[in-house]
Amino acid sequence: MAKEKGSRLPSCDAYFEAIQSKKKLPYSLQVCLTSAFAEVPVSSFPEVPGGKVIEIPGETSVVDAVQILSEHNIMTAPVRNPDGENIIDWRERYLGIIDYAAIVLWVLENAELAAVALSAGSATAAGVGAGAIGSIGAAALGATGPAAVAGLTIAAVGAAVAGGMATEKGTGKDAPSAAGQLGQDFYKTLYQEEPFKSTTVKSIVESYRWSPFLPVGLESSMLTVLLLLSKYRLRSVPVVESSKPYVKNFITQTAVVRGLQQCKGRDWFDCIAAYPLSDLGLPFMSSKQVISIKGDDLILEAFKRMKDNCIGGLPVVEGPRCKIVGSVSIRDIRFLLLRPELFAIFRQLTVMDFLKTLESNGSLSPPVTCSADACLGNVIDSLASKFVHRIYVVEGDEQAVVGVITLRDVISCFIYEPPYHFDKFFGSALQELRSR
Repeated sequence: MAKEKGSRLPSCDAYFEAIQSKKKLPYSLQVCLTSAFAEVPVSSFPEVPGGKVIEIPGETSVVDAVQILSEHNIMTAPVRNPDGENIIDWRERYLGIIDYAAIVLWVLENAELAAVALSAGSATAAGVGAGAIGSIGAAALGATGPAAVAGLTIAAVGAAVAGGMATEKGTGKDAPSAAGQLGQDFYKTLYQEEPFKSTTVKSIVESYRWSPFLPVGLESSMLTVLLLLSKYRLRSVPVVESSKPYVKNFITQTAVVRGLQQCKGRDWFDCIAAYPLSDLGLPFMSSKQVISIKGDDLILEAFKRMKDNCIGGLPVVEGPRCKIVGSVSIRDIRFLLLRPELFAIFRQLTVMDFLKTLESNGSLSPPVTCSADACLGNVIDSLASKFVHRIYVVEGDEQAVVGVITLRDVISCFIYEPPYHFDKFFGSALQELRSR
């Protein structure tokens, strides 16, 4: 069920137009709901738990940022400009949004660079660490962003190898073996030396931006928010108050779907919720387009597929019928960064071994599934109650995966984009979203 080589996910407009064209809802109901959400102000949406948005200062280290996101069980957070404490304009107060996916990408890519440095052997790696990059510095060479980080990473690991952490002096090792033999010392090197020790969230936001920072005002309509979370693929939308310099609320896909669930009993919701998935054009993809991973594949391959396809999770399958046996997501992959015993072997760690480790620690939940003839209301109940971002459509006794339904798919069932709705909003940022 792996995606065919060279194929691409549909663009925002193509995706939304296709799913709208497949709906069998009465046209009058779609018009009424879209008009109704256009009249509902964002200020009416419930605030985040505790009434305060979790922010991460730009000078926060990578490791501390991971801890903050994990402790609050959130995937994203606005990043505050370290020089913006006394600024009254939110445009200058915030640098953007930090996402787990961006942090995982940054850490793993640079850990890979470190392991590759070791593949040349301890003497060569040490030479790199003490040589041109180590003594002159990446910044002096004019490198910035990921390039500078790469140089610093190689320098750090080179210094560690020179200090005697490698096994056989001068003997070339392949990258997996070298990293594996360093074990948890490799983890300590990466987190206690440069660049991990001093790299801040600010630099990651600037180099690995996952999505644009597109706040809406309290007076904006919920239709705008719903479109950003569905058609335009934002995972969350910050809410700002024009007279205040800080983010007042943070509306996520999960919060919206849970809000929809609470509308049970209202005529308009019950009408749509009763429709079977097929009448709503769901799942949007065919079974051949489902992107999956096998249990004996490396966990790094799972993350690579998520990154390459801009998705947040994969079903773990086995056998010719692709029976679902688990699932892995960006939220799960954070454990690679939090647990030294996993990080030490991340280059050889299989998907199934990763899942078994999470299960033994009580951190694993079974994949959420539904049948192809399920109604939308049941899907909403599952997504909202289990706090998951996707539900896998399965068929037959073998539980073969034939489709995926995400939070954004569910939201798109309730609204469509009226002509010219966004013409006055967001400018170039919206054009960037449309091109994704």
